[in-house]
Amino acid sequence: MTKLISLLILLTSVISAEIDFKLSANIHPSLITTSEEGLLINSSKKKYSIIDRTFQSVSLEIEDAMMSTVEVPEPGEAGGYSHEKHKQNYRDMRKAGELFVITNNEKYAKFVKEMLQAYSKLYPKLGLHPLAKHQKPGKIFHQMLNEAVWLTNVSIAYDCIYNWLDEKSRKEFEKNIFSPMVELFTVRNFKEFDKIHNHGMWACAAVGMYGIVIRDENLVEMALYGTKKNGKGGFLRNLDELFSPDGYYMEGPYYIRYAIRPLIKFAESLERNLPHVKIYSYRNSIIKKAYYSAINTTFPNGIFFPINDASKTMDIKAPGMIFGNSIINYRYGADSNLLKLLDIQKKVVLNNSGHFTSKAYFELDPDYKLSLNSIEYSDGNDGEKGGLGILRTGSSEDQSVLVMKYGVHGMGHGHFDKLHFIFYNQNREIINDYGFSRWINIEPKYGGRYLPENNSYAKSTIAHNTVVVNMENQNEGIRKKADQVYASRHFFDSSDPNIQVVSAWANNHYLDIKMQRTMFLINDDELEYPIVLDVFKIDGQKTNTYDYPIHYTGQIINTSFTYDKNLTSLNTLGNKDGYEHIWVEATSKINKPSQITWLDGNRYYTLTMANNANSEIIFGRIGANDPNFNLKSEPMLIYRNTSKDLIYASVIEPHGYFNESSESSLNASGIIETVSIVGFNQKATVIEVQGKNDLKWQIIINNQKSKPDEKNKILVNGEFYEWVGNYAVN
Repeated sequence: MTKLISLLILLTSVISAEIDFKLSANIHPSLITTSEEGLLINSSKKKYSIIDRTFQSVSLEIEDAMMSTVEVPEPGEAGGYSHEKHKQNYRDMRKAGELFVITNNEKYAKFVKEMLQAYSKLYPKLGLHPLAKHQKPGKIFHQMLNEAVWLTNVSIAYDCIYNWLDEKSRKEFEKNIFSPMVELFTVRNFKEFDKIHNHGMWACAAVGMYGIVIRDENLVEMALYGTKKNGKGGFLRNLDELFSPDGYYMEGPYYIRYAIRPLIKFAESLERNLPHVKIYSYRNSIIKKAYYSAINTTFPNGIFFPINDASKTMDIKAPGMIFGNSIINYRYGADSNLLKLLDIQKKVVLNNSGHFTSKAYFELDPDYKLSLNSIEYSDGNDGEKGGLGILRTGSSEDQSVLVMKYGVHGMGHGHFDKLHFIFYNQNREIINDYGFSRWINIEPKYGGRYLPENNSYAKSTIAHNTVVVNMENQNEGIRKKADQVYASRHFFDSSDPNIQVVSAWANNHYLDIKMQRTMFLINDDELEYPIVLDVFKIDGQKTNTYDYPIHYTGQIINTSFTYDKNLTSLNTLGNKDGYEHIWVEATSKINKPSQITWLDGNRYYTLTMANNANSEIIFGRIGANDPNFNLKSEPMLIYRNTSKDLIYASVIEPHGYFNESSESSLNASGIIETVSIVGFNQKATVIEVQGKNDLKWQIIINNQKSKPDEKNKILVNGEFYEWVGNYAVN
C-alpha cells in the first residue's frame, strides 16, 4: 500500500507537467461567481426565501460597514481589536464585491477600492508582525496563516471589481499588497507554503486563487504542486495526505471545518477556470467525502465532536460548512440531509450553487428528518491506520451517540488519547472530552493562542476517557513518537440497530502494554434508554498501575460505597502528565462491584463497574496548578488498579427523569445491578450483566481476528462457550 501511495505521488508530479495551465484572459469575475450569476441571484431572491434572507443579511452588514470610516490599523496584539478589524475588513471586502456583482451598484466597488487603497499605503511600510512568538509571522497578522485567509477572501473581492478598476489602481494594489504577500508565502516562508497541513492548504488556496485573478499560470501551478512544482507540496498533495480514502481529516473534526474553507473555495475556482484538472473527481471525489465526513462527525445539535484540539461550541454554521453545503449540492447532486442542514445554517452562497440549493431546499419535503447514521471512518492517507467509530441510535431529537477514537495522532493538534470515547445523550455530552485549552482571539488570554495548559493538561492521556498506565502519557507525551504509531481496527458492526459495537487495539502506545477496547451501544425493551457497555482489556508484561478515568458532568447523587472526603485541604493527584492539574476530592478502597449515580440535565446516569481486587476510586476535579485560571473546573472520577493483566468492564446507564420546576423525580435508580467478569484469555473475554426484572446478558468478545461467519469455542473456568464471528450478546 505504501509503495502504491508513493507511486501515485510520483505520477502526480509527472501529470503536473502535462496539465495545460493556460487561463483565458480578462474573464472577471470568475472565481466564485460571474456577472450572469449575479442576474440569476436577483431573480432567485423573488422565488426562494433562503437566498433572499442571505442577500438581505449580507446587504445590511455591508451597509453598516460603509457607514463607518475605512480603518486599516497598524498591527497590534495577536488577538483583540487590530486582529479582529483586519478579519472584518476581508469579510466586508468579499461581501461588498459579491453585492457589486449582483446589484451592479458602484458604491460596493468603491468601498472595496477604498479599503484596498488603505492597505496599499500600509502594507509596504510593515515588517514582520512584532508578536509572532513561535508562529511563522505575517505582516498584518501574527501568523502567516491569517494572512493567507485574508488573501483568499480579498482575491474574491478583487476578482469581483477587477474589470471596474482602472489599470493604474490594479497595478498599485498588485505592487504594494498582493505581490509582496505572495512573495512572503512562496519565497520567505516556502517551507510553510509546502507544508502538508491546514496552514499549507490555506497558503496554496490564497496564491492559487490570486493567480487565477491575475491570470498567472505560474502561481496556479505552484499552488497545485508546491513551490518547486514537483508534487512534494501544494494543494493536491494536501488532498492526498491529509484525508483518508473515506474523507476523514487526520487533524480531527474541529479542524476539518477550517480546512474545508480553502479546500472548497479553491476547488470551485479551479473547476470554473481550469476544468480539465477535474478537481471534483480527484482522488475518487475526495472533496465530497471530506465534506460528508465533517457532517458525520457532529452531534445531533450540529456541534463537532471535540476530538484533538477542538472548541466545544464550533458547529455546522461555521463559514466553510455553509459555503460547502451549496457547492457540494450543486457539484454532486442535491442531498436531502445536506438540504435539511439549512434549517440550522440558514444561508447559501450567492452564486449559481446557492440558486440550485435554494430551489432544492424549497422543494424538500418539510417533514423530512435529518438522518445521521452509525459509521466507521478509516484514518491515515492509505486508510490503514485505525479510524473513528461512530455509533448512533434514536431520533435526531434525542439521539444517543457513542464515539471511539483509534486512529493516527493528528500531527500538532493531536492528543495522546487512543481508545478514548465520548458519550452523547439528551442533547449534551454525558461522558465528555475536555477539548482544547484556548480562548480564541481574546488578547488577555495569551493573545488568543493555545495556552500552556493545552500541552500540560488538555492533550494529556488522563484528560481523556481511556486507560492511563503508570500515570504517564501515551508515547511519553512526545508527538514525534505518537506520529509514528497508531491504533488499529478490530471490528465494527452496526447492522443490528439494537446491538451496535466497535472494537480496536492500541498496542504501540505504552512499552510492553497491549490494549483492546470493545464498546457496545445497546437498546433493550427492559431499559428506558440505550446503554453503553465498555470492556477494556489490558495485557502487561509486569505489574503496573492502571487508571480508568471517566469525565462526566453533573452532580453525584449516590454511590454504592463509602468514601473519604478531603474537607479541609486538597492535594494534587500527581506532579506531571496532566495529573498536576487534578485536585483529589475524595477516595475509596473497594473490593466489590460498585455503582455511582449522577444527575445531568433531566436524567440520571449510573456507572456500574465490575469488581477488580484492590481497587481504588478517586474523585477528582480539574484546576490545580493553574495560577491564571486557564482551566475549566470540571469533575472526574478514576478507577485505579495495580495489576499485570486487567479487564475493566462497565455499563453507563441513562435512566429516570428529574424536573426542578415541577419538583418531580422518577427512577433515580437504574435497572442494571451488576457487571461481572466471567473470565478472559488470549482468545476471548466473557462478561455478564445482570439487572432487575430478570435481566441477564452474556457478552463474548473475540480478542483475536475472526471472520464474521467463523465458529469459535473456548474453555473459561471449566465451562465451554461457543459463538460465531467477533462477538456475541446472549
